Amino acid sequence: MVATREAAGWLCRQRWVHSGLMEFRHRENVPSVDPDAYVASTAVLSGQVRVGPGSCVLHGAVLSADGGAVEIGANCVIMEHAVLRGTPRHPLTIGDHVLAGPHSYLTGCTVGDEVFIATGAMVFNGAQMGRASSVALGGAVHIGCVVPPQTRIPIGWVAVGDPARLYPPGEAGNIRAGLEEAGGFLPFVFGADPAADRSQQMRSAMRRYASFLSRSHNGDEPALKPDARRHDDG
Repeated sequence: MVATREAAGWLCRQRWVHSGLMEFRHRENVPSVDPDAYVASTAVLSGQVRVGPGSCVLHGAVLSADGGAVEIGANCVIMEHAVLRGTPRHPLTIGDHVLAGPHSYLTGCTVGDEVFIATGAMVFNGAQMGRASSVALGGAVHIGCVVPPQTRIPIGWVAVGDPARLYPPGEAGNIRAGLEEAGGFLPFVFGADPAADRSQQMRSAMRRYASFLSRSHNGDEPALKPDARRHDDG
């Protein structure tokens, strides 16, 4: 991960930090950005988010602590339009020297040191990625999956189970069986009744989730006033 460290160091060498214009107080929690980190002016940080030293969060990325913390370690690069979310049941923790590629999606997962998450890859609730593992373009690490250290998930493939089993996207039956081992996606992530049919699960899950999000974010406010700039972002 030498390239990741060099990229992070290049962006952060002038010790720029976020202006605060896109940082939000959520449930009385405010983001914490290390003085040696860089957060682009169009990135969004909401709630209990911590960005460690030497790390960089680029334009359009969203780091949202929706009831669970988001912790970013040292010398990480969170690229453009990545979405990182912590949930009440599953906080999100990222180790050191990690790259989350453009348009990647990470929610409620644990990512070890030196992990590479490529463009458009997804790591879902309860998943764990071991040290120096990777998921390639468009790949997915599904709910509750445990990826051993140094495992490489190929382009577009899906990892399920503990320990991880890897399948191409066409093996829907094996992928679905792996999700059922974790209790099924909607029950695992949203607490839906596993005995209900899919329609009932979606109705109940989305009613609860929409209500939770609207209630919990209703009092959000900017964490800093527009003129409370710690450093010039330009």
